[in-house]
Amino acid sequence: MAGENNNQAVRSYQKQFKELLQAVYQKQAYFREFFGGEIEALDGVQHNKTAFSIKTSDIPVVIGTEYNKDPNVGFGTGTSKSSRFGERKEIIYTDTDVPYTWEWTWHEGIDKHTVNNDFDATIADRSDLQAQAKVQMFDNHGGLFISQVASQALQLSDLTNDAVLKLFNDLNNAYVNMEAIGTKIAWVKPELYNVIVDHPITTSAKKSGANVDTNQILQFKDFLIKQVPETKFQTGELAYTSIAGVGKQFTGINTARTIPSEDFDGVAFQGAGKAGEFILPANKKAVLKVVELPAG
Repeated sequence: MAGENNNQAVRSYQKQFKELLQAVYQKQAYFREFFGGEIEALDGVQHNKTAFSIKTSDIPVVIGTEYNKDPNVGFGTGTSKSSRFGERKEIIYTDTDVPYTWEWTWHEGIDKHTVNNDFDATIADRSDLQAQAKVQMFDNHGGLFISQVASQALQLSDLTNDAVLKLFNDLNNAYVNMEAIGTKIAWVKPELYNVIVDHPITTSAKKSGANVDTNQILQFKDFLIKQVPETKFQTGELAYTSIAGVGKQFTGINTARTIPSEDFDGVAFQGAGKAGEFILPANKKAVLKVVELPAG
């Protein structure tokens, strides 16, 4: 029986931990929308350096201005030498290996003389707590990754209404001018979030999505606003913005198991894996960050 696992050699929990990890990530990861709303988790991976490979092409789409009807283009003297569709671009995809960049582990012990709980219930509780802890690690690495790949850093002079309004006007202009397609999201520190909620333009007369009573806002200047703890940001940074789903976060589970211990009457509960983040170079231009204006 499952409750007698203390007497079994080894029991694997990789599949269960993978499913639990994905569920927790979708509920508790602050930056999950940046990475497409979920973490790609694989169980039973070996100790390889590469997470996966993708095919990419850095050749932009070419749009012709007109269909050339010149009698010597595609016909006459231009036969077999030209095309009325214009210059032909060859599309070539390249293979890009995406590596793991960091690792995670845990090592706990369950002594049947002292645990004072059902064995299966204990494993379930510890698996859930480990999943929550790992998701916090993913979120911290995710915030650092977003900061590092941001293509621009906009400065906010102060937290006045005028400065914040100008900031979001500048952000909106940047995304319109880059012709970015998709949902724009802003992850902001609590101090900036409160200014946005209390801003004069978020009034009920304008049918704003702000609710001052509950200190909530859904949208501001065409950005979905997400309040994020200040510990998720790097020093001197106030906000990150991007189009949803421009990046990818992933993990490979090497092991999640119980194994009999030689040091006590019970089992060691162990886990280890690798993780990382990825964004196509072309998508980095859709990632911006807001920094404090240096003092002085």
